[in-house]
Amino acid sequence: MIAALRKLFEAPTQESEADRQQRTRLAAAALLIETARADFTQEASEQAALEHLLTSSLQLEPAAVRELLEAASSRLDESTSLYEFTRVINDYYSAAQKLELIGAMWRVAYADGDLDKYEEYLIRQVAELTYVPHAEYIRAKLEAGS
Repeated sequence: MIAALRKLFEAPTQESEADRQQRTRLAAAALLIETARADFTQEASEQAALEHLLTSSLQLEPAAVRELLEAASSRLDESTSLYEFTRVINDYYSAAQKLELIGAMWRVAYADGDLDKYEEYLIRQVAELTYVPHAEYIRAKLEAGS
């Protein structure tokens, strides 16, 4: 347990570009999965939106996206907070990439045709933890909802 906590707060030493890219992909996928799970039901439409967003934004093959989603889901099940994911996002994403992630979270939330208050709360929390300005958060919500 202590090793897991220590690992959470330590940056990996001499991380390769491929490892860094995998960590950022895993963090983004985990946040999208958590968005789909926030309303306590994960609809097929949300899963399809999730897979499409990851395939198009990360330019991965569908099989690679499914592997990424399995790894992210497993990591999410073991996590106790969003911090480990938002920390990676803050460390490696630009402001534009953070806004794109928030927009993707909104699209997943709207995918089933019903925006749940828990989905909205989660996205707001991630926006705050990743320092996305409130005006940009609202703009992303409006764009995804239309």
